[in-house]
Amino acid sequence: MDGYAFSDLALSRRLERAEAAANASFVDARSRMAPAVGATWIDVDGTWAMFDGVRSPLTQTFGFGLFSQPLDSQLDELESFFASRHSNVMHEVSPLADPFTLSLLGSRGYLPMEHSSVMHRPIGGGHHSKPSPEVPVRVIAADEISSWARASAVGWGEFPEFVDFMRDIGTVMGNSRHTVCFLAEIDGAAAATAALSMHDGVALMAGASTIPACRGRGAQNALLQARLAYAKAHACDLAQILAKPGSSSQRNAERQGFHVAYTRTKWAKR
Repeated sequence: MDGYAFSDLALSRRLERAEAAANASFVDARSRMAPAVGATWIDVDGTWAMFDGVRSPLTQTFGFGLFSQPLDSQLDELESFFASRHSNVMHEVSPLADPFTLSLLGSRGYLPMEHSSVMHRPIGGGHHSKPSPEVPVRVIAADEISSWARASAVGWGEFPEFVDFMRDIGTVMGNSRHTVCFLAEIDGAAAATAALSMHDGVALMAGASTIPACRGRGAQNALLQARLAYAKAHACDLAQILAKPGSSSQRNAERQGFHVAYTRTKWAKR
């Protein structure tokens, strides 16, 4: 465990705020690119509420009960924010949040609906795999965002219902401030994509997708190592990944030195 931060309130605040900052940047990009969506976000006593459209997975809050005492008045304001946009109300809640958070949510008609593993590892030191020289990685240029988003969507080809959605997500992500998009290539052609967002020394890893024909050739390992090196060069000391508990994504992250900091719960209002 050498070099790993202890999973306490301070760590959770860093990790949750890094994710919230990345999503706020995404929502800002959506607002610039598609004003009709009405994408916006607010800060309510440390809880950041995002609206990216009614069906967007980013439409929820981050940090409730973690940065301030959870109060009915705070929930009133948050619920009003979503209700005025005809959206469901959902909160990502850290287990390090104020203990009163759970009873307050329960009393207001919320139910737990989903868990996620919040994973972290120190940047630098050990825990590195050597990327394959056959898989070069580079940061994309601004005029490559559309092609990067298309390559990212191709990685979801076995799920046709998600392809257009993922292309849209990739396009907005590529236009988000503080997000850097990486491309891995094999034989000179796009093989895999990934992204990196940085906030307060935390490097949030996201956007991982591999074109089916290129899987099993080390593209994602190369992308991870490139992002860790980039983050280290930009003064980050901590890397973060989110995964479904017990999933292959979590197992792969553990092989790369990531540990579960805590398991988070998403709460939805009935």
